[in-house]
Amino acid sequence: METLEAKRETPQPKRYPFRFSPVMIVLFVIGLVLCAAGFGLTLWRFLAFLEEDPGSVYGWMQHIILFFVCIFLAVLIIAMLIRSQYVITDRLLITRFGLIRSKYEIKSICSVHLFKGLDKLAVYFDDFQTKYIVIVVKPVWYEDFVRTLIDRKPSIGFSFSTPEEEEEIKRKK
Repeated sequence: METLEAKRETPQPKRYPFRFSPVMIVLFVIGLVLCAAGFGLTLWRFLAFLEEDPGSVYGWMQHIILFFVCIFLAVLIIAMLIRSQYVITDRLLITRFGLIRSKYEIKSICSVHLFKGLDKLAVYFDDFQTKYIVIVVKPVWYEDFVRTLIDRKPSIGFSFSTPEEEEEIKRKK
């Protein structure tokens, strides 16, 4: 019975997809088109290679490497598009950018700051605000993201700055 109650009390992980800018999406599409073109060109060259000199070790290595690079880059780009997200568990903030994954202890988070002028959300891991990550999700999810973090650790501080305050800080520097 205790394990059933413990499961009920443990909050479910919340997932927030990464928000790519339109420029990044265009670059990903261009990358996928180039991967497909590279694969097609390598296949065309490979078929010509098989007719001319199929005994060349150098030719086989060259084509295998080119096929591998095209497939690897396509998988990497598709993974970035599909699996880029932030996951908040009961004790970790996990950032996934394709195949790259980073984990941060929620207990190490000191504060969260919303820059309204820049439309960015920053999570700080120290009081001096030198160790931080920028969260890139849809602006409508900022409140839910911050609330989820604060639910996991109530001592996390939250602050925000208006566009005017941010402009004033820029002028002072």
